[in-house]
Amino acid sequence: MKSIFLCENLTYPSWVYPEKSIRFLEENAGLSRTVYNKAALEQNPEMFKDTEFVFSTWSMPQLSEKEIKNLLPSLKAVFYAAGSVRNFAKPFIRCGIKVFSAWTANAVPVAEYTVAQIILANKGFYRTSAVMKSGEVSKATNVSDTYNGNFDENIGIIGAGTIGKLVIKMLKDYRLNIFVFDPFLSDENAEKLGVKKCSLEEVFTNCRVVSNHLANNEQTKGILNGELFRRLPYNATFINTGRGAQVVEDDLVALLERRPDVVAILDVTAPEPPVTGHKFYTLPNCILTPHIAGSKGKEVNRMAEYMVEEYLKFIEGEPPLYNITEKMLETMS
Repeated sequence: MKSIFLCENLTYPSWVYPEKSIRFLEENAGLSRTVYNKAALEQNPEMFKDTEFVFSTWSMPQLSEKEIKNLLPSLKAVFYAAGSVRNFAKPFIRCGIKVFSAWTANAVPVAEYTVAQIILANKGFYRTSAVMKSGEVSKATNVSDTYNGNFDENIGIIGAGTIGKLVIKMLKDYRLNIFVFDPFLSDENAEKLGVKKCSLEEVFTNCRVVSNHLANNEQTKGILNGELFRRLPYNATFINTGRGAQVVEDDLVALLERRPDVVAILDVTAPEPPVTGHKFYTLPNCILTPHIAGSKGKEVNRMAEYMVEEYLKFIEGEPPLYNITEKMLETMS
């Protein structure tokens, strides 16, 4: 078989890859509709000795370099219709196999979600709606009057990777001042993006809305702590679509309990979901969603389309758009 679907969850490919993409790959890449997992490779390695291309998505199995060489000796490329490839990519890359990821496609809905939250936060939507729902119309109006809206406000973006940059680009349609913390962002690129590069302390001190998009690694665990949260100005909103482990959640709880003017919008926590009885469930100024910022519903099909297009570029010898290098894995979420 020239091309196969490889996933531990055998139902995911038919969910992510629309029928038109599957048919195209059948006709042009010799794809088998059957979805295989690691166990299938191990049980019948002879079947996959000629496989050149793997198409996958979430639940791509982890293989060692030795397993890759033994089970997929002819493999040329992996096309991953999802975001981060940190869990599986390095052994493939070290075997000289190209790995392509639709991380940019998955970044689109996260950025859209984030921008929507930022605009609503600046309007005081969350606090105002909660008061309005209680029937206190006059009080709701008074609360809304304490917000400045979306003209000339300061927005803090933590992490200017693929998602962070896309959020910045989408916010260009608004009159907003963008403060960015990212140790990998050069002064030159900050100027090109039209943002103010600054420290974490400056972001939390100067911005009423702070949105986290840091890469998930050992260096970023617990980086967002009480010392930073206490710097947030009045009526501030903290948005997290990055990773829950980057936040010292006990510190965030303490702030939310002490300051009802601050709102936290958490699409990710550590663990996910929060443990039963966690204060995030009951704090009125904490908005929880079950990791919905990424691709959902038909949005997942965008990722499959990106990988079909990348396959065509690969076989036609055109420069790739979404090739993953080992160096990239250091900063990828």
